[in-house]
Amino acid sequence: MPQHTRRDFLKKGTSAAVAAATVPSLKVSGFHLSNDETIQVALVGCGGRGGGAAVNAMRAKGGPLKLVAMADVFEDRQANCVKNLSDAVEESKGAMLMDVPADRRFVGFDGYMKAMDCLRPGDIVILTTPPAFRWVHFQYAISKKLNVFMEKPVTVDGLSSRKMLELSRLADTAGLKVGVGLMSRHQVPLQELYRKVKGGAIGDILLVRGYRMHGPAGYSHSVPKPTNLSEVEYQIRRFHSFLWASGGCFNDFYIHIIDHANWFKGAVPVSAQGMGAKHYKSSPEGEPYVDQNFDNYAVEYTYPDGSKFYFEGRCIEGANGVYSSYIHGSKGVAIASRANDCGGPSAIYKGQNFDDSKLVWKSTDTTNPYQNEWDALVAAIRTNKPYNEVPRGVEASVSSNMGRMAAHTAQVVTYDQMMNCEHAFAPHVDKMTLDGPAPVMADEHGRYPVPQPGVLIDREY
Repeated sequence: MPQHTRRDFLKKGTSAAVAAATVPSLKVSGFHLSNDETIQVALVGCGGRGGGAAVNAMRAKGGPLKLVAMADVFEDRQANCVKNLSDAVEESKGAMLMDVPADRRFVGFDGYMKAMDCLRPGDIVILTTPPAFRWVHFQYAISKKLNVFMEKPVTVDGLSSRKMLELSRLADTAGLKVGVGLMSRHQVPLQELYRKVKGGAIGDILLVRGYRMHGPAGYSHSVPKPTNLSEVEYQIRRFHSFLWASGGCFNDFYIHIIDHANWFKGAVPVSAQGMGAKHYKSSPEGEPYVDQNFDNYAVEYTYPDGSKFYFEGRCIEGANGVYSSYIHGSKGVAIASRANDCGGPSAIYKGQNFDDSKLVWKSTDTTNPYQNEWDALVAAIRTNKPYNEVPRGVEASVSSNMGRMAAHTAQVVTYDQMMNCEHAFAPHVDKMTLDGPAPVMADEHGRYPVPQPGVLIDREY
């Protein structure tokens, strides 16, 4: 079965602060305040995820959808995205609609506003910048009465989690539809497995296991900043390396498996304890690594009923690779994701061994979950059905945050502690400029603050 990724097409080339926002109280329907049936789309964040989401938007059932505006902080990334999207549109032979002339391509920290200003109430904005900026952009989208598709994670710390929940309530009040890019819940094999597990196919869930272990990926490992970049530009370009920008590789890489573990359990973890380490202090070329990530993580989550979810993550070249998830029950065991974040086929076996002679069921669907989530969002907009995935996006993000914090501090961290943690990673992210101060600054050796388990126990750095 093909394993879909949003980057496939690119291979070719606190409450008070939120409440103070200007958000209209007038409810709007899921339809447009015009006679044009075309839903217009703006893309804010032109990296790989953004480009892939734009393709899914233009291919969505229930169209037509047309990409009409784009924004990014960096002109080079936007130009690359424009080229790749234009190539994809051309290859679609008219099946995808894109009209983004130069005067609707915006660069800079205020570009998100200019791109959204090109839309009408009821249109859609795609928010795919690093998650530190999610609440800022979501807040403006609500003020413009726009439906939203946002990538995961949606929060990186307690402050942003609380802000996103408040904004989610405002979006509901405004009648807006919001999708979150946790596509596992739109993966048909996982949906089928969920129904079977809830129907008792493996008995009571006793244990969930998840693994994402592979070599360095994305921007998980970084060497000192080159002299031609400002601190802010360097850290945004390498956002996986900085906890304020992305929650680090733990949040960005591991959240999908954490999300579908919560889904099958029907709960969020009450606590987490974990460990991790930075094994490699320098690159193979001898340059020091300066990022804030550990090379490996192991976290034990505990659910309200006392059952456990064990997650292991690793970014080390040459180590054994495992990228899958499993659900153990009192009567049998299930493969949730066989490969990648939610790759099928999912399967159920009698007993606790993956013995083909004990196979009870295996999925056959091969539809693309990235496309499925867009089809669901557009259907909700067209039919004006309630649709808001932000609360579970926050739950998955907070679950990821607490596992990361448990490993970084060597303490037991509860869900409530993480939600209310006062260590705000980037409290002034809405006022950031390219040449201004960054949320973390390097020392004289080019190194940034890093976790110190057992030394720093109530903050991560």
